[in-house]
Amino acid sequence: MGRGKVELKRIESPISRQVTFSKRRTGILKKAFELSVLCDAEVALIVFSPSGKLYQYASHDINRTIAMYRSEVGLPQSSNPACSTRIGTMELWRNETEELRRSIQKMEMRLKNLAGAELSMLGMQELKQLERQLKTGVQRIRSEMTRITSENIRLLKRKHKAQQEENRRLQKRLHELDQYGNASSSITLGASARNVIINAFQT
Repeated sequence: MGRGKVELKRIESPISRQVTFSKRRTGILKKAFELSVLCDAEVALIVFSPSGKLYQYASHDINRTIAMYRSEVGLPQSSNPACSTRIGTMELWRNETEELRRSIQKMEMRLKNLAGAELSMLGMQELKQLERQLKTGVQRIRSEMTRITSENIRLLKRKHKAQQEENRRLQKRLHELDQYGNASSSITLGASARNVIINAFQT
């Protein structure tokens, strides 16, 4: 039987994760070597462990391979690979920061438009789209308000019904106590009358 499909997700156990990293690192380095030998390919492989340790393989001069890669994808060449890496990282963060800034500005302007401000910058089509969105939002708000109101009404009806049942139970109990009190009074009065009659005959 073949091995079952392994679900690719992060291994939680640190020990198992380290063992798997070591095995698969060895395997991928071996595959890179075999690819370079069997196919006469120029292969460069760089792997950093979770702790930051570097593992690499290059079938040729790795700096030459990296230079070829940079030229192929249009990255600027640098005589200092470490400096080039730092510059590339800074440029990446700069681009992401600028993109986030534009997104924030766009969202802030959108909120202003939804509040009815800064509308002079919008065209007719944008205003119509905004109107449709506002109508949809109002409908959803009204629907939610109706749902909450209905739930509150049902809750109040259940409470009212429970109070009515409790009131009937208490009234029934009070009526039973009244009947019991009347019966006790009748028995006491009867006993007193009987004692009066007996005393009259004895005298």
